[in-house]
Amino acid sequence: MPQIKIILSILLLLCLLTMPYGYYQLVRFIAMVGFGVLSFQAHKKEHQPEMVIYALLALLFQPFAKVALGRELWNVVDVIVALALLISMFTKSYNSDLKNQQKEQDRLDRKFPKNK
Repeated sequence: MPQIKIILSILLLLCLLTMPYGYYQLVRFIAMVGFGVLSFQAHKKEHQPEMVIYALLALLFQPFAKVALGRELWNVVDVIVALALLISMFTKSYNSDLKNQQKEQDRLDRKFPKNK
């Protein structure tokens, strides 16, 4: 999953450069597929808010019924989404570490109960 987020972030940030129109079309298609995969993975983990956000991003970037925002606004959207993807990788791992630490502590507490 982090690989998808990194690839999408790089592709979206490259959209800030002047590229041929075909590149933007390709990015929209790859983003739609990537966000669809992220949405499905969030669904499997029962992370409802993430699933909805990724599904909405897949709809926003889909290349079939284009959302016309203008180049400047698309650049802003691309940067915000790319940064959010990168930030989510770090906050997710931090939250996962905390959950794992809590699970380990709970396991130890059951194994060695404290006398009160």
